[in-house]
Amino acid sequence: MRLAKIYTRALVGIHAPEVVVEVHISSGLPSLSIVGLPEAAVRESKDRVRAAILNSQFEFPMRRITVNLAPADLPKHGGRYDLPIALGILAASNQIKTDLLDAHEFHGELALSGQLRPVPGTLPAALAALGSNHIIVVPAENAEEAALIGKVKVKAANTMLEICNYLQQQGELHEPDKPADTHKRTRSVADMSDVRGQHRARRALEIAAAGRHNMLMVGPPGTGKSMLASRLPGILPPMTEQHAQESAAVSSISHQGFQVSNWKQRPFRNPHHTASGVALVGGGSNPSPGEISLAHNGVLFLDELTEFDRHVLDVLREPLETGSITISRAARQADYPANFQLVAAMNPCPQGYSCDGKNLCQCSHEQQQRHRSRISAPLLDRIDIHIEVPRLDKQVLDQNAVRGECSDTIRRRVCNAYERQLSRAGKSNAELTSTEVDTYCRIKTGERKLLEQAMEKLNLSARAYHRILKLARTIADVAESENILQTHLTEAISYRSLDRFTSH
Repeated sequence: MRLAKIYTRALVGIHAPEVVVEVHISSGLPSLSIVGLPEAAVRESKDRVRAAILNSQFEFPMRRITVNLAPADLPKHGGRYDLPIALGILAASNQIKTDLLDAHEFHGELALSGQLRPVPGTLPAALAALGSNHIIVVPAENAEEAALIGKVKVKAANTMLEICNYLQQQGELHEPDKPADTHKRTRSVADMSDVRGQHRARRALEIAAAGRHNMLMVGPPGTGKSMLASRLPGILPPMTEQHAQESAAVSSISHQGFQVSNWKQRPFRNPHHTASGVALVGGGSNPSPGEISLAHNGVLFLDELTEFDRHVLDVLREPLETGSITISRAARQADYPANFQLVAAMNPCPQGYSCDGKNLCQCSHEQQQRHRSRISAPLLDRIDIHIEVPRLDKQVLDQNAVRGECSDTIRRRVCNAYERQLSRAGKSNAELTSTEVDTYCRIKTGERKLLEQAMEKLNLSARAYHRILKLARTIADVAESENILQTHLTEAISYRSLDRFTSH
């Protein structure tokens, strides 16, 4: 009788707890049983493992085989356990040496031929392996992703036979190089210089980028709202190593997977207005991340905001405040990060045109109010900037018209303002708590009276009061001003244009 232990990792949200695959071979009728809360894909692994062992020129033991996936109370799902189960059977039957097993973790799904197929969640597994000091062995297609965690040692293989030869000390496995920290900007074509006119909207977008403020653009079709939103990632401050790892970990466990070329690129998610609440926040019997988590440390753009179901929009209220989402199901619970920057766009009336006299439409005042009321006041409270994006004059669209500043120029100003925030509070202005607002967003008596008048006239909430102060602090940072002046506060108040409608 032999017992073998192989180390691997499960997936629980973006965490990867250690799993010990214990394989015991004893006398008795030939059988293979897997215990330890295996789901359907794990239970089916017995057939894949048997075929992979035989096609790799090994012998499948015709004895009683018991595989335990510990801890037993942690649900196991997916094909990631194929490789460790197969290696455990070979080790327990004395077909491979066991000297190197304790120093390694193994991840991979097996084809019937013994080829290794990629598995999701390689990046969280590599992050978790840092604490255990293990060498992580992954399929070749997951190697670059695992190598992003520079301090962990990664080895890659194409087949199970390569790994067995390595454990027998008859060959070496490929060690991928860590990808360069700086990658070519995949969205370099989306430059702010492409946007004609819209100077006020461009200014608001710069302020939003500098302080990580949420933003809502209101305007008729064809005024450049979507164009402006798609260029926001290009002017945001660069991602830190930690933020890049968090965003990549969420993508790694999702159905779409993580592309190494997107390393340190701000996510930009643009779900359709028919998306459900579960699609936005995540869910399912086996909880998976939604759009707000896939946009972590990036931008979530909701075009045609009023076309979304109101109940769907209201699920965004808590994540906008907390920066995380907890998905609870009867059998399990998963926590996902959701610190995203919301940018939304909507038309001013049901027909899509501005009822300002220039574009005569048939919308009554009641229809306009009903149109805007599809956005709840609590959600609107959490959006710092409301900006109107008007129609452009024909002269602005002329090919010979003067082009605006490029993204790199704006990005330098944004980075300078962001550095001021980090040196002052260690976070962006949008993330300041109410206590920190009192400390870092102090205003003088004259400015306070101005803000109190705006509060009374627009019937603003306490949350809107603090958001105006944080926005004014960002405007002062962009202007490289130590204090919040009246001009900064006035500009911040002017970005609450929709409050005058909701106040009635």
